[in-house]
Amino acid sequence: MARSKTMDASAKKRRAKETEKKIQRLAERVVAQIKKEANPEVKIPIRALSNVQFNERKRLIELGDREQSREFFNVSMAKKFMQTFLVASAVKEHLLESGKTTSIRDLYYMTKHTIRGSKENTFDDQKESDPVIEDLEVSLDSLREELHLFAAKRGSMVGPMVIVDAGDEIDLSRMGSGGWSIPSITEDYVIQFKKTSAKYILLVEKEAVWHRLNEDKFWRKHSCMLVTGNGQATRGVRRLLQRLAHELKLPLYVLVDNDPWGLYIYSVVKQGSISLAYESMRMAVPDARFIGLRTSDFKKFGLRDDVKIALNKEDEARAKQMLAYPWFAKKQWQKEIKEMLKEKFKMEIEALSNKDISFVTDVYIPQKIKRGDYLV
Repeated sequence: MARSKTMDASAKKRRAKETEKKIQRLAERVVAQIKKEANPEVKIPIRALSNVQFNERKRLIELGDREQSREFFNVSMAKKFMQTFLVASAVKEHLLESGKTTSIRDLYYMTKHTIRGSKENTFDDQKESDPVIEDLEVSLDSLREELHLFAAKRGSMVGPMVIVDAGDEIDLSRMGSGGWSIPSITEDYVIQFKKTSAKYILLVEKEAVWHRLNEDKFWRKHSCMLVTGNGQATRGVRRLLQRLAHELKLPLYVLVDNDPWGLYIYSVVKQGSISLAYESMRMAVPDARFIGLRTSDFKKFGLRDDVKIALNKEDEARAKQMLAYPWFAKKQWQKEIKEMLKEKFKMEIEALSNKDISFVTDVYIPQKIKRGDYLV
């Protein structure tokens, strides 16, 4: 079985030094522009649909080469320019040089203050600082983890596996009702896989459904790793899934709501997202298998009309938008989305409880996996 090597203190320090140098070079380029009496600017790769492409061979969403200029002597850009270097400075001086890590929320407060001689704040809301952090990541070609930043934890895992988490050995088959809380940073220098008898991974969108499966000990009966991202999986959860699938060669099955948003959650796990296209290689699992819920499951499993939820205008608009995405161009996905639009209803995973409280555990998932009834 593949196993990651623990990154020692000296390796961590070298990694931090490399990131420090990248920030230093960014600053030096701007200083050189100032010395030439040019308008100081920094180039930021555009993180939008207009600058991503779907790599058919790799089956991943990749970032293009288009950039936007962030200039100091530009009224509409000056604040963003200042914020970019404010964040870079805080990361270098307070985190990388000290060897400490902090949350993106903490960094927001570390960099927030009123500019001297004015009533203007550096940041008014964390919604301003978070995109700047992502801009810095892609500009430096450094991951958030390499900037010594982490986000709030969200997600749980349980199953027949022993891991090492920051030096502590943890048996994930002995995690009680709550499971192991998946951290924000799941790189190999934090999390190592020690041993497992798992045959596959099951990612469940809904935490409530995850609890049902955990209480029914689905993971024990079927020898699998049971994971939930509590909705859209965080970067930490997605990175962990990618490592489990790549390093341990475990198939990944995904169970989400039967609506456009559930399909999108699956697609992000499978080939990456538009906003984080620069990280697709280390987050996406191109072979991820979609086991449902599907519109056709309504008739296939004899569900009643009272579980149907009418599609609203936002659902329909989102579904039509997804039809145009190249990563949903396969006939099977075109058929799936068009069928949802035609039938004009959606369903939650919990609709299966209309049959029986443990129907999802005892019938739905085992039958889907046994029959190979999934989409890729």
